[in-house]
Amino acid sequence: MLTERDGIQIKMHCVTLEDLVPQEHFLRKLENAVDFSFIYDEVRDLYCPDNGRPGIDPVILVKYLLVGYLYGIESERRIEQEIQVNMAYRWFLGLDLDDRVPDHSTISQNRRRRFHGKNVFRHLFEHILHLCMEKGLVDGRIILTDSTHVKANASFKANTKVLAQRETTDYMERLDRYEAEERARLESSGVIKPQRAGREKKESSKVQKTVSTTDPDAGMLQRPGKPEGMHYLDHQSVDAAHGIVVDVAVTPGNANDSEPYLGRIEYMREHLGLDIQTAGADSAYGTSMIYRAMDDMGIRLYTPAATGGVTYKVEFRREDFRYDAEKDCFLCPAGKALTLRSLERENYNISRIYRADRKDCRICPMLGRCVSDSHRSRSIRKNIFEEAVKRQRETDGASTHKRILGLRQIWCEGSFAAQKWMHNLRRLFRRGMEAAEDHCLLSATALNLKRMIKCLG
Repeated sequence: MLTERDGIQIKMHCVTLEDLVPQEHFLRKLENAVDFSFIYDEVRDLYCPDNGRPGIDPVILVKYLLVGYLYGIESERRIEQEIQVNMAYRWFLGLDLDDRVPDHSTISQNRRRRFHGKNVFRHLFEHILHLCMEKGLVDGRIILTDSTHVKANASFKANTKVLAQRETTDYMERLDRYEAEERARLESSGVIKPQRAGREKKESSKVQKTVSTTDPDAGMLQRPGKPEGMHYLDHQSVDAAHGIVVDVAVTPGNANDSEPYLGRIEYMREHLGLDIQTAGADSAYGTSMIYRAMDDMGIRLYTPAATGGVTYKVEFRREDFRYDAEKDCFLCPAGKALTLRSLERENYNISRIYRADRKDCRICPMLGRCVSDSHRSRSIRKNIFEEAVKRQRETDGASTHKRILGLRQIWCEGSFAAQKWMHNLRRLFRRGMEAAEDHCLLSATALNLKRMIKCLG
Protein backbone atom coordinates (compact mmCIF):
# COMPACT_ATOMS: atom_id res chain seq x y z
CA MET A 1 0.00 0.00 0.00
CA LEU A 2 1.43 3.42 -1.05
CA THR A 3 0.61 6.78 0.48
CA GLU A 4 2.07 10.22 -0.23
CA ARG A 5 3.20 12.62 2.46
CA ASP A 6 4.92 16.00 1.70
CA GLY A 7 5.49 14.84 -1.87
CA ILE A 8 7.21 11.64 -0.76
CA GLN A 9 5.70 8.24 -1.43
CA ILE A 10 5.71 5.99 1.62
CA LYS A 11 5.08 2.23 1.46
CA MET A 12 2.77 1.10 4.27
CA HIS A 13 1.82 -2.42 5.37
CA CYS A 14 -1.68 -3.31 6.57
CA VAL A 15 -1.32 -5.59 9.59
CA THR A 16 -4.26 -7.56 10.99
CA LEU A 17 -4.69 -9.35 14.29
CA GLU A 18 -4.37 -12.64 12.42
CA ASP A 19 -0.87 -11.61 11.34
CA LEU A 20 0.21 -10.77 14.89
CA VAL A 21 -0.42 -14.22 16.40
CA PRO A 22 2.31 -16.80 15.55
CA GLN A 23 1.08 -19.94 13.84
CA GLU A 24 2.75 -22.13 16.50
CA HIS A 25 1.20 -20.26 19.44
CA PHE A 26 -0.39 -22.49 22.07
CA LEU A 27 -3.77 -20.74 21.79
CA ARG A 28 -3.89 -21.42 18.04
CA LYS A 29 -3.33 -25.12 18.71
CA LEU A 30 -5.98 -25.03 21.44
CA GLU A 31 -8.53 -23.35 19.17
CA ASN A 32 -7.92 -25.98 16.50
CA ALA A 33 -8.24 -28.86 18.97
CA VAL A 34 -11.32 -27.72 20.93
CA ASP A 35 -14.66 -26.48 19.60
CA PHE A 36 -15.93 -24.25 22.41
CA SER A 37 -19.35 -23.78 20.80
CA PHE A 38 -20.71 -26.55 23.05
CA ILE A 39 -20.90 -23.88 25.77
CA TYR A 40 -23.92 -22.34 24.03
CA ASP A 41 -25.91 -25.51 24.65
CA GLU A 42 -24.76 -25.69 28.28
CA VAL A 43 -26.00 -22.16 29.11
CA ARG A 44 -28.91 -21.81 26.70
CA ASP A 45 -31.53 -21.72 29.47
CA LEU A 46 -29.61 -18.96 31.30
CA TYR A 47 -30.14 -16.35 28.58
CA CYS A 48 -33.31 -14.71 27.25
CA PRO A 49 -33.26 -14.79 23.42
CA ASP A 50 -35.72 -11.93 22.76
CA ASN A 51 -35.69 -9.52 25.67
CA GLY A 52 -33.29 -7.29 27.56
CA ARG A 53 -29.85 -5.96 26.73
CA PRO A 54 -27.58 -8.46 24.92
CA GLY A 55 -25.24 -10.20 27.35
CA ILE A 56 -21.60 -11.09 26.89
CA ASP A 57 -21.10 -14.03 24.55
CA PRO A 58 -20.82 -17.04 26.94
CA VAL A 59 -17.95 -18.50 24.91
CA ILE A 60 -16.01 -15.25 25.37
CA LEU A 61 -16.81 -15.35 29.08
CA VAL A 62 -15.48 -18.90 29.53
CA LYS A 63 -12.40 -18.25 27.38
CA TYR A 64 -11.78 -15.06 29.39
CA LEU A 65 -11.57 -17.13 32.58
CA LEU A 66 -9.54 -19.88 30.91
CA VAL A 67 -6.88 -17.34 29.90
CA GLY A 68 -6.41 -16.57 33.59
CA TYR A 69 -5.99 -20.22 34.57
CA LEU A 70 -3.88 -21.16 31.54
CA TYR A 71 -1.39 -18.38 32.19
CA GLY A 72 -1.52 -18.10 35.98
CA ILE A 73 -3.31 -14.72 36.15
CA GLU A 74 -5.15 -14.82 39.45
CA SER A 75 -7.10 -11.53 39.40
CA GLU A 76 -10.00 -10.96 37.00
CA ARG A 77 -9.04 -7.30 36.87
CA ARG A 78 -5.56 -8.35 35.79
CA ILE A 79 -6.99 -10.69 33.15
CA GLU A 80 -8.86 -7.74 31.63
CA GLN A 81 -5.67 -5.65 31.55
CA GLU A 82 -3.67 -8.45 29.93
CA ILE A 83 -6.29 -9.12 27.25
CA GLN A 84 -6.28 -5.42 26.33
CA VAL A 85 -2.60 -5.53 25.31
CA ASN A 86 -1.99 -9.19 24.41
CA MET A 87 -2.79 -9.92 20.77
CA ALA A 88 -2.91 -13.69 21.23
CA TYR A 89 -5.46 -13.37 24.05
CA ARG A 90 -7.61 -11.07 21.88
CA TRP A 91 -7.42 -13.51 18.98
CA PHE A 92 -8.41 -16.44 21.22
CA LEU A 93 -11.48 -14.54 22.51
CA GLY A 94 -12.44 -13.46 18.99
CA LEU A 95 -11.94 -9.75 19.74
CA ASP A 96 -10.52 -7.48 17.09
CA LEU A 97 -7.95 -4.75 17.75
CA ASP A 98 -10.63 -2.10 18.22
CA ASP A 99 -13.12 -4.28 20.17
CA ARG A 100 -13.71 -3.42 23.80
CA VAL A 101 -12.57 -6.04 26.31
CA PRO A 102 -15.41 -7.13 28.66
CA ASP A 103 -15.14 -5.45 32.04
CA HIS A 104 -13.82 -7.67 34.84
CA SER A 105 -16.78 -6.80 37.08
CA THR A 106 -19.21 -8.04 34.41
CA ILE A 107 -17.34 -11.34 34.24
CA SER A 108 -17.40 -11.62 38.02
CA GLN A 109 -21.14 -10.95 38.25
CA ASN A 110 -21.88 -13.55 35.57
CA ARG A 111 -19.91 -16.14 37.54
CA ARG A 112 -21.61 -15.28 40.81
CA ARG A 113 -25.17 -14.86 39.58
CA ARG A 114 -25.90 -16.26 36.14
CA PHE A 115 -23.82 -19.44 36.52
CA HIS A 116 -24.63 -20.00 40.20
CA GLY A 117 -25.69 -23.60 40.87
CA LYS A 118 -25.54 -24.60 37.18
CA ASN A 119 -22.34 -26.71 37.23
CA VAL A 120 -21.10 -24.93 34.10
CA PHE A 121 -17.45 -25.45 34.99
CA ARG A 122 -18.01 -29.11 35.91
CA HIS A 123 -19.50 -29.59 32.43
CA LEU A 124 -16.55 -27.73 30.88
CA PHE A 125 -14.09 -29.96 32.74
CA GLU A 126 -15.91 -33.14 31.68
CA HIS A 127 -16.23 -32.00 28.07
CA ILE A 128 -12.45 -31.53 27.84
CA LEU A 129 -11.97 -34.86 29.64
CA HIS A 130 -14.16 -36.66 27.10
CA LEU A 131 -12.15 -35.06 24.29
CA CYS A 132 -9.00 -36.50 25.89
CA MET A 133 -10.71 -39.89 26.13
CA GLU A 134 -11.75 -39.76 22.46
CA LYS A 135 -8.17 -38.95 21.45
CA GLY A 136 -6.85 -41.97 23.37
CA LEU A 137 -5.16 -39.98 26.13
CA VAL A 138 -7.07 -41.68 28.98
CA ASP A 139 -6.61 -45.38 29.59
CA GLY A 140 -8.75 -45.64 32.73
CA ARG A 141 -7.14 -48.81 34.08
CA ILE A 142 -4.76 -47.16 36.61
CA ILE A 143 -6.17 -44.23 38.59
CA LEU A 144 -4.02 -42.31 41.09
CA THR A 145 -5.53 -40.11 43.81
CA ASP A 146 -4.28 -37.49 46.24
CA SER A 147 -5.40 -34.21 47.82
CA THR A 148 -3.83 -30.81 48.31
CA HIS A 149 -4.76 -27.82 50.44
CA VAL A 150 -5.97 -24.57 48.87
CA LYS A 151 -5.96 -21.49 51.08
CA ALA A 152 -9.42 -20.04 51.66
CA ASN A 153 -10.16 -16.32 51.50
CA ALA A 154 -10.60 -16.06 55.26
CA SER A 155 -8.69 -14.32 58.04
CA PHE A 156 -7.60 -15.86 61.34
CA LYS A 157 -9.35 -12.94 63.04
CA ALA A 158 -12.69 -14.11 61.66
CA ASN A 159 -12.43 -17.58 63.26
CA THR A 160 -14.70 -18.60 66.09
CA LYS A 161 -15.39 -21.84 67.96
CA VAL A 162 -18.95 -23.14 67.75
CA LEU A 163 -20.88 -26.24 68.76
CA ALA A 164 -22.11 -27.56 65.43
CA GLN A 165 -24.18 -30.52 64.26
CA ARG A 166 -22.02 -33.51 63.44
CA GLU A 167 -22.18 -34.14 59.70
CA THR A 168 -22.98 -37.60 58.34
CA THR A 169 -20.46 -38.47 55.66
CA ASP A 170 -20.71 -41.01 52.86
CA TYR A 171 -17.85 -42.94 54.51
CA MET A 172 -19.71 -43.28 57.83
CA GLU A 173 -22.93 -44.30 56.10
CA ARG A 174 -21.06 -47.09 54.34
CA LEU A 175 -19.49 -48.14 57.63
CA ASP A 176 -22.97 -48.22 59.21
CA ARG A 177 -24.17 -50.60 56.50
CA TYR A 178 -21.20 -52.95 56.96
CA GLU A 179 -21.80 -52.96 60.72
CA ALA A 180 -25.51 -53.69 60.33
CA GLU A 181 -24.81 -56.58 57.94
CA GLU A 182 -22.17 -58.12 60.22
CA ARG A 183 -24.28 -57.70 63.36
CA ALA A 184 -27.33 -59.25 61.70
CA ARG A 185 -25.24 -62.23 60.54
CA LEU A 186 -23.70 -62.87 63.98
CA GLU A 187 -26.98 -62.39 65.86
CA SER A 188 -28.98 -64.63 63.52
CA SER A 189 -26.43 -67.43 63.91
CA GLY A 190 -26.52 -67.06 67.70
CA VAL A 191 -22.83 -66.19 68.00
CA ILE A 192 -23.52 -62.94 69.86
CA LYS A 193 -26.58 -61.82 71.77
CA PRO A 194 -29.01 -59.46 70.05
CA GLN A 195 -28.36 -55.86 70.94
CA ARG A 196 -30.99 -54.53 73.31
CA ALA A 197 -33.00 -51.55 72.11
CA GLY A 198 -31.50 -48.28 73.25
CA ARG A 199 -28.13 -49.83 74.02
CA GLU A 200 -26.45 -48.85 70.73
CA LYS A 201 -23.35 -46.77 71.17
CA LYS A 202 -24.42 -43.26 70.28
CA GLU A 203 -22.02 -40.52 69.33
CA SER A 204 -22.85 -37.00 70.36
CA SER A 205 -24.76 -35.20 67.60
CA LYS A 206 -22.82 -32.03 68.43
CA VAL A 207 -19.14 -31.36 67.96
CA GLN A 208 -17.02 -28.29 68.66
CA LYS A 209 -15.19 -26.92 65.65
CA THR A 210 -13.50 -23.77 64.43
CA VAL A 211 -15.55 -21.86 61.87
CA SER A 212 -14.75 -18.80 59.78
CA THR A 213 -17.50 -16.18 59.85
CA THR A 214 -16.40 -14.91 56.41
CA ASP A 215 -16.32 -18.35 54.75
CA PRO A 216 -18.22 -20.92 56.84
CA ASP A 217 -17.77 -23.62 54.17
CA ALA A 218 -13.98 -23.68 54.66
CA GLY A 219 -12.40 -25.94 57.28
CA MET A 220 -9.53 -25.53 59.72
CA LEU A 221 -6.49 -27.41 58.42
CA GLN A 222 -4.38 -28.82 61.25
CA ARG A 223 -1.98 -31.42 59.87
CA PRO A 224 1.72 -31.95 60.55
CA GLY A 225 3.84 -30.19 57.95
CA LYS A 226 0.89 -28.22 56.55
CA PRO A 227 0.02 -24.53 57.03
CA GLU A 228 -2.55 -23.99 59.76
CA GLY A 229 -5.66 -22.01 58.90
CA MET A 230 -8.85 -22.05 56.87
CA HIS A 231 -8.45 -24.15 53.73
CA TYR A 232 -10.24 -26.36 51.26
CA LEU A 233 -8.98 -29.76 50.13
CA ASP A 234 -8.81 -30.44 46.40
CA HIS A 235 -9.04 -34.21 45.81
CA GLN A 236 -7.89 -35.12 42.31
CA SER A 237 -7.71 -38.44 40.50
CA VAL A 238 -5.26 -38.71 37.61
CA ASP A 239 -5.06 -41.30 34.84
CA ALA A 240 -1.61 -42.91 34.76
CA ALA A 241 -1.32 -43.04 30.95
CA HIS A 242 -0.71 -39.33 30.22
CA GLY A 243 -1.45 -37.56 33.51
CA ILE A 244 -4.93 -36.36 32.54
CA VAL A 245 -7.00 -35.34 35.58
CA VAL A 246 -10.19 -37.42 35.45
CA ASP A 247 -11.95 -36.26 38.61
CA VAL A 248 -12.01 -33.28 40.97
CA ALA A 249 -13.80 -33.16 44.33
CA VAL A 250 -13.55 -30.43 46.96
CA THR A 251 -14.09 -30.75 50.72
CA PRO A 252 -13.45 -28.45 53.72
CA GLY A 253 -9.87 -28.44 54.96
CA ASN A 254 -10.74 -30.38 58.12
CA ALA A 255 -12.18 -33.39 56.24
CA ASN A 256 -10.41 -36.73 56.20
CA ASP A 257 -8.95 -37.74 52.82
CA SER A 258 -10.73 -41.10 52.94
CA GLU A 259 -14.25 -39.66 53.26
CA PRO A 260 -15.04 -38.83 49.58
CA TYR A 261 -12.81 -41.50 48.02
CA LEU A 262 -15.18 -44.43 47.45
CA GLY A 263 -17.91 -42.15 46.12
CA ARG A 264 -15.51 -40.67 43.59
CA ILE A 265 -14.31 -44.13 42.49
CA GLU A 266 -17.92 -45.16 41.84
CA TYR A 267 -18.53 -41.86 40.01
CA MET A 268 -15.57 -42.47 37.70
CA ARG A 269 -16.71 -46.01 36.98
CA GLU A 270 -20.41 -45.33 36.47
CA HIS A 271 -20.55 -41.75 35.13
CA LEU A 272 -17.30 -41.64 33.16
CA GLY A 273 -17.30 -45.32 32.22
CA LEU A 274 -13.69 -45.94 33.32
CA ASP A 275 -12.68 -49.59 33.68
CA ILE A 276 -10.57 -49.08 36.80
CA GLN A 277 -8.46 -52.12 37.62
CA THR A 278 -5.73 -50.58 39.78
CA ALA A 279 -5.71 -47.59 42.10
CA GLY A 280 -2.87 -45.81 43.86
CA ALA A 281 -3.34 -43.41 46.75
CA ASP A 282 -1.65 -41.85 49.74
CA SER A 283 -1.65 -43.68 53.08
CA ALA A 284 -4.57 -41.53 54.33
CA TYR A 285 -6.85 -43.33 51.87
CA GLY A 286 -5.81 -46.79 53.05
CA THR A 287 -8.40 -47.51 55.74
CA SER A 288 -9.55 -51.09 56.20
CA MET A 289 -13.10 -50.36 55.01
CA ILE A 290 -11.78 -48.78 51.79
CA TYR A 291 -9.66 -51.90 51.19
CA ARG A 292 -12.79 -54.04 51.65
CA ALA A 293 -14.93 -51.88 49.34
CA MET A 294 -12.21 -51.83 46.66
CA ASP A 295 -11.84 -55.59 47.02
CA ASP A 296 -15.60 -55.97 46.49
CA MET A 297 -15.32 -53.84 43.31
CA GLY A 298 -12.43 -55.94 42.01
CA ILE A 299 -9.94 -53.06 42.18
CA ARG A 300 -6.43 -53.53 43.57
CA LEU A 301 -5.51 -50.59 45.80
CA TYR A 302 -1.87 -49.70 46.44
CA THR A 303 -0.92 -47.38 49.29
CA PRO A 304 2.40 -46.84 51.11
CA ALA A 305 3.30 -49.69 53.45
CA ALA A 306 2.14 -49.30 57.03
CA THR A 307 4.73 -47.98 59.49
CA GLY A 308 4.90 -48.91 63.16
CA GLY A 309 2.26 -51.13 64.72
CA VAL A 310 0.29 -51.87 67.87
CA THR A 311 2.16 -51.21 71.10
CA TYR A 312 1.57 -53.93 73.70
CA LYS A 313 1.90 -53.44 77.45
CA VAL A 314 2.53 -57.15 77.95
CA GLU A 315 4.91 -59.70 76.44
CA PHE A 316 2.41 -61.77 74.46
CA ARG A 317 1.25 -60.10 71.25
CA ARG A 318 -1.63 -61.06 69.01
CA GLU A 319 0.78 -63.01 66.79
CA ASP A 320 1.30 -65.38 69.73
CA PHE A 321 -2.38 -66.41 69.56
CA ARG A 322 -3.42 -68.93 66.92
CA TYR A 323 -6.71 -68.31 65.11
CA ASP A 324 -8.94 -71.37 64.58
CA ALA A 325 -11.09 -70.44 61.56
CA GLU A 326 -13.31 -73.51 61.88
CA LYS A 327 -14.34 -72.71 65.46
CA ASP A 328 -13.91 -68.93 65.00
CA CYS A 329 -11.82 -68.50 68.12
CA PHE A 330 -8.25 -67.71 69.17
CA LEU A 331 -6.07 -70.15 71.14
CA CYS A 332 -3.70 -68.61 73.67
CA PRO A 333 -0.13 -69.91 74.33
CA ALA A 334 -1.58 -72.02 77.15
CA GLY A 335 -4.10 -73.64 74.78
CA LYS A 336 -7.21 -71.92 76.17
CA ALA A 337 -9.85 -70.50 73.82
CA LEU A 338 -10.74 -66.85 73.40
CA THR A 339 -14.32 -66.87 72.07
CA LEU A 340 -16.25 -64.21 70.17
CA ARG A 341 -18.18 -62.09 72.67
CA SER A 342 -19.28 -58.88 70.90
CA LEU A 343 -19.04 -56.55 67.92
CA GLU A 344 -17.69 -53.05 68.54
CA ARG A 345 -17.66 -49.94 66.39
CA GLU A 346 -14.47 -47.87 66.27
CA ASN A 347 -13.79 -44.52 64.60
CA TYR A 348 -13.13 -45.89 61.11
CA ASN A 349 -13.41 -49.65 61.64
CA ILE A 350 -15.55 -52.41 63.13
CA SER A 351 -14.03 -55.17 65.25
CA ARG A 352 -15.05 -58.54 66.63
CA ILE A 353 -14.03 -58.87 70.29
CA TYR A 354 -12.65 -62.27 71.39
CA ARG A 355 -12.21 -62.75 75.14
CA ALA A 356 -10.82 -65.48 77.35
CA ASP A 357 -12.71 -66.87 80.34
CA ARG A 358 -11.69 -65.08 83.55
CA LYS A 359 -11.32 -68.40 85.40
CA ASP A 360 -8.81 -69.63 82.82
CA CYS A 361 -6.75 -66.45 83.08
CA ARG A 362 -6.84 -66.34 86.88
CA ILE A 363 -5.15 -69.74 87.30
CA CYS A 364 -2.78 -69.41 84.31
CA PRO A 365 0.95 -69.32 85.26
CA MET A 366 1.60 -66.93 82.30
CA LEU A 367 -0.96 -64.37 83.48
CA GLY A 368 1.62 -61.61 84.06
CA ARG A 369 3.06 -62.04 80.59
CA CYS A 370 -0.36 -61.95 78.92
CA VAL A 371 -2.76 -59.66 80.83
CA SER A 372 -2.06 -56.13 82.05
CA ASP A 373 -2.86 -55.08 85.62
CA SER A 374 -5.92 -53.11 84.48
CA HIS A 375 -7.65 -56.16 82.98
CA ARG A 376 -8.96 -59.43 84.38
CA SER A 377 -8.72 -61.48 81.20
CA ARG A 378 -7.10 -61.30 77.79
CA SER A 379 -9.06 -59.97 74.80
CA ILE A 380 -8.22 -59.68 71.11
CA ARG A 381 -9.77 -57.36 68.52
CA LYS A 382 -10.20 -58.69 64.98
CA ASN A 383 -11.14 -56.17 62.30
CA ILE A 384 -14.03 -57.49 60.19
CA PHE A 385 -12.22 -56.19 57.07
CA GLU A 386 -8.97 -57.94 57.99
CA GLU A 387 -9.06 -60.59 55.27
CA ALA A 388 -9.67 -58.02 52.53
CA VAL A 389 -6.76 -55.94 53.83
CA LYS A 390 -4.47 -58.98 53.71
CA ARG A 391 -5.48 -59.75 50.14
CA GLN A 392 -4.97 -56.16 49.05
CA ARG A 393 -1.61 -55.78 50.80
CA GLU A 394 -0.06 -59.13 49.96
CA THR A 395 2.12 -57.52 47.26
CA ASP A 396 3.46 -54.67 49.44
CA GLY A 397 7.09 -54.06 48.56
CA ALA A 398 6.89 -55.90 45.24
CA SER A 399 7.87 -54.23 41.97
CA THR A 400 4.26 -53.46 40.97
CA HIS A 401 3.59 -51.83 44.34
CA LYS A 402 6.66 -49.63 43.96
CA ARG A 403 5.78 -48.75 40.36
CA ILE A 404 2.24 -47.64 41.20
CA LEU A 405 3.41 -45.53 44.14
CA GLY A 406 6.08 -44.01 41.91
CA LEU A 407 3.44 -43.10 39.32
CA ARG A 408 1.28 -41.56 42.03
CA GLN A 409 4.17 -39.40 43.15
CA ILE A 410 4.93 -38.31 39.58
CA TRP A 411 1.40 -37.59 38.38
CA CYS A 412 -0.48 -36.54 41.53
CA GLU A 413 2.20 -34.55 43.32
CA GLY A 414 3.57 -33.33 39.98
CA SER A 415 0.13 -32.14 38.86
CA PHE A 416 -0.45 -30.27 42.10
CA ALA A 417 2.98 -28.64 41.86
CA ALA A 418 2.24 -27.50 38.28
CA GLN A 419 -1.19 -26.18 39.22
CA LYS A 420 0.09 -24.27 42.22
CA TRP A 421 2.93 -22.78 40.22
CA MET A 422 1.16 -21.96 36.95
CA HIS A 423 -2.59 -22.52 37.26
CA ASN A 424 -3.83 -20.57 40.31
CA LEU A 425 -4.25 -23.42 42.80
CA ARG A 426 -2.46 -21.77 45.72
CA ARG A 427 -5.34 -19.71 47.08
CA LEU A 428 -8.93 -18.63 46.52
CA PHE A 429 -10.26 -15.14 46.00
CA ARG A 430 -13.95 -16.08 46.16
CA ARG A 431 -15.76 -17.73 49.04
CA GLY A 432 -17.99 -20.74 49.49
CA MET A 433 -17.88 -24.41 48.48
CA GLU A 434 -19.27 -23.81 44.98
CA ALA A 435 -16.69 -21.12 44.25
CA ALA A 436 -13.90 -23.37 45.57
CA GLU A 437 -15.02 -26.25 43.38
CA ASP A 438 -15.28 -24.01 40.29
CA HIS A 439 -11.78 -22.72 40.98
CA CYS A 440 -10.29 -26.22 41.29
CA LEU A 441 -12.16 -27.44 38.20
CA LEU A 442 -10.85 -24.54 36.09
CA SER A 443 -7.31 -25.16 37.32
CA ALA A 444 -7.55 -28.87 36.43
CA THR A 445 -9.13 -28.01 33.06
CA ALA A 446 -6.21 -25.70 32.25
CA LEU A 447 -3.74 -28.46 33.11
CA ASN A 448 -5.64 -31.01 30.99
CA LEU A 449 -5.72 -28.63 28.03
CA LYS A 450 -1.96 -28.14 28.19
CA ARG A 451 -1.28 -31.87 28.48
CA MET A 452 -3.71 -32.64 25.67
CA ILE A 453 -2.06 -30.16 23.29
CA LYS A 454 1.39 -31.44 24.25
CA CYS A 455 0.39 -35.07 23.62
CA LEU A 456 -1.23 -34.23 20.29
CA GLY A 457 1.80 -32.23 19.18
